[in-house]
Parts: sequence; structure tokens; C-alpha cells
Amino acid sequence: MAASVACAFFFDAEPLGEPGRHALDACALCSKPLARNSDIFMYKGDTPFCSEECRYEQMHHDAAYARQAGRRKQQRSSARREGAGASVSAKADVSVASY
Repeated sequence: MAASVACAFFFDAEPLGEPGRHALDACALCSKPLARNSDIFMYKGDTPFCSEECRYEQMHHDAAYARQAGRRKQQRSSARREGAGASVSAKADVSVASY
């Protein structure tokens, strides 16, 4: 009996920032309505999906986004290092003037 009360509370919870919309009404990827008597596949704690396929697709998108973000960060840091090295060498050329 206590499990059904906890389950009912979970289904009635509203996420922050989305008043009026219940947390488990629809799949986060395809927006298919989620039935209360069917399996719900969760990802990252509170993101519901209608199937393992939708959840896997979201996981794949997240992984690709993380790889791209990592590459951009790496490119920015290497560009900063190259830019810092060029400015140091330019200053060295100016300071080595002979009279």
C-alpha cells in the first residue's frame, strides 16, 4: 500500500520551471504520451522515455555533444597556448636589439 502512495506522488510531481505539466506525461525525445500502466525508461534521474530506443538515442546525442564540447575546449586552449608563444617570441625579438 505504501508503494502505491509513493508511486502516485512520483507521477504527480511537477518539474521546476514547467508549471502545469506533470513530469511523466510524455517521452522527452519523441513526446509520445506515457501510459501509467507501462514501463517508463529513465535517464539522468528525472528524464522519462517511452522506450529503450528513445533513451539510447538521447544518450547517444549527449555523448556526441560532450565529445564536441571537449574538442572545442581543446582547440581553444591550444590556440591560447600558440597565441601566448607568438607574443613572447615577438617581445624577445624587440628586446634583443644591438647598438
